[in-house]
Amino acid sequence: MASPQEKIYTEEDYYNLPEYVRAELIDGQFYNMSAPNRFHQEILMELSATIRNYIKEKGGSCHVYPAPFAVKLFNDKKTVVEPDISVICDTKKLTDKGCSGAPDWIIEIVSPSNASHDYITKLVMYHSAGVREYWIVDPQNDEIHVYNMADGAFATKTYSFHDTVKAGIYDDLSMAGPAGLRAAYQGSFPQNNATPASHTPPRPRA
Repeated sequence: MASPQEKIYTEEDYYNLPEYVRAELIDGQFYNMSAPNRFHQEILMELSATIRNYIKEKGGSCHVYPAPFAVKLFNDKKTVVEPDISVICDTKKLTDKGCSGAPDWIIEIVSPSNASHDYITKLVMYHSAGVREYWIVDPQNDEIHVYNMADGAFATKTYSFHDTVKAGIYDDLSMAGPAGLRAAYQGSFPQNNATPASHTPPRPRA
């Protein structure tokens, strides 16, 4: 007896989700997202504000969007993600619904319960989509992993929360790691930051 085929969802299903539901669509499957904790949001606000202020001071044309912000990476209508921070420099990619195409720079803040989602699934997916730079901020290990992927390259460097971290897509943007935030919220990072759906994770794009 043939096993039933897994239902494939599309961006239409994503945009028809109830407002109270937060989920990402990856390869036609939904992955649930719960509300982030306070330390996650402190990191998100510090990083996004620093990037935005830098762009404004330089008179740049790039835009910074913190989550929730929908990013349609591919044209297959089966993948819509919500990175924690998206930096888009090509304004032609911006739509009323979010971004259609790969952002230049994406930052994800790791949840302990689904670290492999950011370290494996999204890393492969963002590289395939043409994201130029990808940061994984890991509060559990006090590490920031920087992946420079411009023009198909793949170079990585790891920083601690005490280091100053250099942005690859800009010549003169460096940011202090969130060690000060860690000191303020020592031991407060909870263990249940996100709830992955119960089905098997999708296979990363080749």
